[in-house]
Amino acid sequence: MARELIEDSEAFITEVCWHYYVNEMTQAEVARLMDVTRLRVNQAIQRARSLGMVKIQIESPFSTRIDAQETLKNVLGIDRAIVAPANRDSYDYHQPTGAALAALLTERMRAGGWSSFGVSWGLTLDAAIARLPKQNHPDLEVVSILGGTAQGSSFNSFGIASGFARALGAHYSILTAPIYLSEGLDRDLFLSQFALREHFQKFDTLDAVLLTCSNVSNKSFLVSHGLPSELTPESLIEQGAIGDVLGQFLDKDGNSVSKEVDDRAVGMLLETVQRVPEKIMAAAGPHKVEIIRAACKRGLVDTLVTDDVTAELLMSAEASEAPPIAS
Repeated sequence: MARELIEDSEAFITEVCWHYYVNEMTQAEVARLMDVTRLRVNQAIQRARSLGMVKIQIESPFSTRIDAQETLKNVLGIDRAIVAPANRDSYDYHQPTGAALAALLTERMRAGGWSSFGVSWGLTLDAAIARLPKQNHPDLEVVSILGGTAQGSSFNSFGIASGFARALGAHYSILTAPIYLSEGLDRDLFLSQFALREHFQKFDTLDAVLLTCSNVSNKSFLVSHGLPSELTPESLIEQGAIGDVLGQFLDKDGNSVSKEVDDRAVGMLLETVQRVPEKIMAAAGPHKVEIIRAACKRGLVDTLVTDDVTAELLMSAEASEAPPIAS
């Protein structure tokens, strides 16, 4: 039955606008997805415009999916979960999550309190930059926390740090190094170079970090293009790896699986990440469910930004592992 009565709440209007503006669905597609008439969708969009909710971005994306957000927060043991509505018929796990991250960052910038934050890189962060409204925070520094590759420049280390800085009116610091050192190269010696040593010292005073993650498959840009030739996905999987955060591979319980790989990774150590006051992970997609869970178990996530498809899979995975209730 179509849900036509008293559906003009902010949550309903926000979800309609999210699908229409962020997921770029037609009004007819939104109506079918939400089981309402097209007229109802049109009225919600007009109402949003009259209330000033829709400008360049949607002002109130966090009132949707409240039950899922609370459940996800509790089962993962994190401080906050933000769940964006995805277009299930044409699923793109980067765009909705990126848009939700952009809204969260805008919220955090209004609140103030950050003098510097660290950024990983990837398509989800690139999508967030595209959705950020222009701002002016000249005293804010964006610090890249992972080396880069020769490919994927728009969402690589330089592109992400400079992109966030440009959108936020901030300045930035780039980690000018590869993701992994060549085999046999001494990490401490390499990082003793003045520019790198100075950059790594900034990691200890970051107010927040923006993280991504991925699994051990060709869906991961790092696995496809960033691993040294002598490091294979098969060898990492044999050691128990289910994915990586900042190029450091974890098992399903959040433990590091390869000291050899960790020692060659040029980026912020996960132990340092754990000490950062605010840790935000933006990640979505069925292939990322296990690594998201592992990152939460490791203590790398305070706030998770994801979509409703991934949220459902995360909650289902946690429920399947919950111990049975004694009768």
